Amino acid sequence: MTKRMIAELIGTFALVFCGTGAIVINEFTGGTVTHPGIAITFGLIVMGMIYAFGDISGAHINPAVTIAFAYAKKFPWKEVPLYVLAQVVGAILASLLLLYLFPDNELLGTTLPQIAVLKVFIFEVILTFFLMVVIINVSTGSKEIGVIAGIAIGSVVLLEALFAGPITGASMNPARSLAPALVSGNLQHLWLYLTAPVVGSILAVISCKLVKDEQCCDD
Repeated sequence: MTKRMIAELIGTFALVFCGTGAIVINEFTGGTVTHPGIAITFGLIVMGMIYAFGDISGAHINPAVTIAFAYAKKFPWKEVPLYVLAQVVGAILASLLLLYLFPDNELLGTTLPQIAVLKVFIFEVILTFFLMVVIINVSTGSKEIGVIAGIAIGSVVLLEALFAGPITGASMNPARSLAPALVSGNLQHLWLYLTAPVVGSILAVISCKLVKDEQCCDD
């Protein structure tokens, strides 16, 4: 279990450091990374971490994914708190490092709504729904299967960050939103980024049960 927690910590650290780091560096350099560059960074780091740690911890690197796998009976509920703790710690360490590197940055990649909060909540539910639909259909929960998993999941993250990032931040991940918000002190609307991904991921599991055989959501 310790090795899996370390894998989740490192994986989530990498996701937040590279993903939100791209946002911070884009602001620091006056837009040289660009929005597509930020989206690509998120997609590629997710893909990389799946290939690095998929056979160790499953490379959830997302509390909403861990909770959804547990709901789908693909992951033990008793291990959920430890996985989530590792993910949150990894994310916070990444944001703290970014704060040290770029102390003048006010947001550190914090996700903030650009339209009405309820609309952003709906957006984030749908975005996470799509992401989890792909995840649960290309993985087993504890271990990713085949070379397609990293490409498929990373591509969905990239796609959703491309079109929804300017509106919602395209979080889809409570740890990714929690860490920069805590470290930068921008806690407004954080609740929606903590709850919407969980709702969306559970809805994805339910949809899986409706369209696939029972093995989709049972060990």
